[in-house]
Amino acid sequence: MKPPVFLAAAVAVVAIAGCNSKPGDAKTNAAVKWQQVAPPRGGNWTMVVNATPAGGFMMGNPNAKVKLVEIGSLSCPHCKAFEDEGVPILRDKYVKSGDVSWEFRPYVIHGPIDMAANLMVRCNGLKTFFPLVQALYTDQTTWMAKVEATPQDKLTEIQNLPTNQVFVTMANLLGFQDWAAARGMPQAKTNQCLSDQKMIDREVQLTSDVNTQYPSFQGTPSFIINGTMLTDTASWDKLKPQLDAALK
Repeated sequence: MKPPVFLAAAVAVVAIAGCNSKPGDAKTNAAVKWQQVAPPRGGNWTMVVNATPAGGFMMGNPNAKVKLVEIGSLSCPHCKAFEDEGVPILRDKYVKSGDVSWEFRPYVIHGPIDMAANLMVRCNGLKTFFPLVQALYTDQTTWMAKVEATPQDKLTEIQNLPTNQVFVTMANLLGFQDWAAARGMPQAKTNQCLSDQKMIDREVQLTSDVNTQYPSFQGTPSFIINGTMLTDTASWDKLKPQLDAALK
């Protein structure tokens, strides 16, 4: 699938051709060193979540033998498929034990749509990041249908608004404020995050950083194991054997 890329002028990052394309090999510039962390009570590492220097959120043992990074777009249907099919197994069979850590890095493909979604899932910090990501993927077809039903001239009008209004307006179109309020996040807080210029600028930079760090990156979802981006791997059935091999 190769979805269109439409970015507001304020978030004009490198255009990515597809949602689910074939990434190339790349290595991280520097390994992240984590201090030793005691296992959580009951040994369930899914309860441990950390922010990462690369702008993602990592679930699991920071010192796991296998460090998995997923670069995903919240509006990407292939990423939703991985969330539905792979994440429950990844979380319960690999991350929970402490053998694998899983970092999710939100990526902007569909301009204001992804930007609004990314700002919203980050808004409440560590404790709610993964639950909000999961809930957005669960409801993805519903809120993306609202975009598809919106005339192109209306979408263009939204993109031409001042930066501090673009993502609040897009989120309102998608029903994000009410959606987030139903999950305990007040609309005032959501709107504050959606119009926060520093958060917006950082999100643009984080997306740009992916393209710099991984020059052959072509789309989402893409996966990195212990610093190496995997090729032809955009689904759980392709990822699982490579995780198993890394664990050996």
